[in-house]
Amino acid sequence: MISPIYIQILAAVLFCLGIATVISKRNIFFAFLGLELAINAANLSFIGFSKTLPAFQSVAGQIAPIFVIAVAAAEACVGLAIVVLIFRNQETIDSDEYSLMQG
Repeated sequence: MISPIYIQILAAVLFCLGIATVISKRNIFFAFLGLELAINAANLSFIGFSKTLPAFQSVAGQIAPIFVIAVAAAEACVGLAIVVLIFRNQETIDSDEYSLMQG
């Protein structure tokens, strides 16, 4: 069995990679990809901690990521719809161009 500390280290590395991708990429699709990677790293951390609990209590740690995945899927759909609408007006997916929008 894999030690829970290794699972947490992997989750931390994946989370840092996701956040670094969000911060460094100007392409909005890569930013969403980094955000999804960070969310999945948090899910991995949930499941890693749930493996340390007794069987009945570990169910809560395994059910919580299901709700997080559902919320992340809804967020991705809404985010992609917003990107498509902005792309129709701006004709670019560069996130620096979005800061120039005026209401």
